[in-house]
Amino acid sequence: MSNTALITGASGGIGLELAKIHAQKGRDLVLVARSEAKLIALKNELEAEHDVNVHVITSDLSQPEAAQSLFDKTEALSLQIDILINNAGFGGHGKFHERSLADEQSMMQVNMVTLTNLTYLYLKGMIERNHGKIMNVSSTASFIPGPLQAVYYATKSYVTSFSQAIAEEVKDSNVTVTALCPGTVATGFAAAGNLEEVDAWKNAKSPQSVAECGYNAMEAGELVTFNESSLKFLLNWIIPLLPRKTVLKISRQFMEKN
Repeated sequence: MSNTALITGASGGIGLELAKIHAQKGRDLVLVARSEAKLIALKNELEAEHDVNVHVITSDLSQPEAAQSLFDKTEALSLQIDILINNAGFGGHGKFHERSLADEQSMMQVNMVTLTNLTYLYLKGMIERNHGKIMNVSSTASFIPGPLQAVYYATKSYVTSFSQAIAEEVKDSNVTVTALCPGTVATGFAAAGNLEEVDAWKNAKSPQSVAECGYNAMEAGELVTFNESSLKFLLNWIIPLLPRKTVLKISRQFMEKN
């Protein structure tokens, strides 16, 4: 049975580590990101070390037509995508009214719209074959509002909600949908989102550990998975009991720069 995985945002961070885990199991890959050079280097490494087939597709997922174009390319290559990992995403720090609206729109496109479109396009085939897995990389940020990262937190709330709803819709099939909700991760995310001076990233977890947590949960068909048990407990059992204004204050303090 084919086990080809398509991973977006595969040129670094969690996506790169997920690609390595998948290849180590002797399974083929489609790597998607904007940086062709990084993808080709990863392709060569994985093919040499694990004797797998790796396809590279460069794509700017902030473009409205990106998902359909990506789907069309895999169809033209006769690639059956059995595992879809929507990992690509980015954030940005600052007050909403002071940030670039274009940047926020690009964030919504990548984090929500393209993710939704890719899920729609590839899920149909999975349902027809009665076989497949989808993992959407969300965040612990999806469980609370995020002052100073208002749009990012909101996009991740969408991802976690959407993933769970789709999982329920397909529960009678052999297709599963998993939302991976990590805390802070030591990737290029902080630098790209102007978050390097935020205390939360001082204790960021390794992308390798997050990828392992997510991949194992996806294989087991888990609904929502956290890489930190303490955050899981906090978000599921403590935060819901606190007054809303207290939650907002704590959330903002978490994102303040020193």
